[in-house]
Amino acid sequence: MCGRMALTLPHDAMAQVFDAAPANDLPDVPNYNVCPTAQVATVTSDAGTRHLRAMRWGFVPHWYTGVTDRPLLINARAETIAEKPAFRAACRERRCLIPASGFYEWTRLEDGTKLPWYITRRDGAPLAFAGIWQDWVRDGAALTTCAIVTTGANAAMAPIHHRIPVVLEQEDWPLWLGEAGKGAARLMQAPGEDVLHFHRVSRAVNSNRASGPELIDPIDAD
Repeated sequence: MCGRMALTLPHDAMAQVFDAAPANDLPDVPNYNVCPTAQVATVTSDAGTRHLRAMRWGFVPHWYTGVTDRPLLINARAETIAEKPAFRAACRERRCLIPASGFYEWTRLEDGTKLPWYITRRDGAPLAFAGIWQDWVRDGAALTTCAIVTTGANAAMAPIHHRIPVVLEQEDWPLWLGEAGKGAARLMQAPGEDVLHFHRVSRAVNSNRASGPELIDPIDAD
């Protein structure tokens, strides 16, 4: 799964990397502890014209009567995304990229202690998660919301967690965004074994109120 991430790339740099026109309401960066329900930067494509825009992290299906009265959908499982009523239309029609500098995952010890890890691309490039999005409108309130697509972890990540975000390579962005025809389903798989790098970080990040660049600093494993 993916339940917390960091985004440190400036807006103009993100716009250049993803060849997208930036909106004026993008979330502040750097943010070393992006939590669910926060605004995140996303990339969408409108007939080949890409837009860098803000969305609420936490997918809200159109039939929800409120944003807090049902489970918070921050991830969508690749194995069932095309079948789940909440996600199947978005999977076909509303796919996006969700940029991140890195994301956090936790291993849990037998005594319940949670040990956090920070995961990035080994080559230093930004991560581009496969995402889906949905407009939600109810009683005059309107939100644009998104979820990260996840799949089973590869062998390198499995000791940390059994799920992993779908990380898309740059050459696959057009297909996921609907710019290169059909067949995006084949992209919903774990990244190669050598794509990601991970290191232990301080348990300070266990708090969703923590902030600052020290959250991603490596520490010796204990």
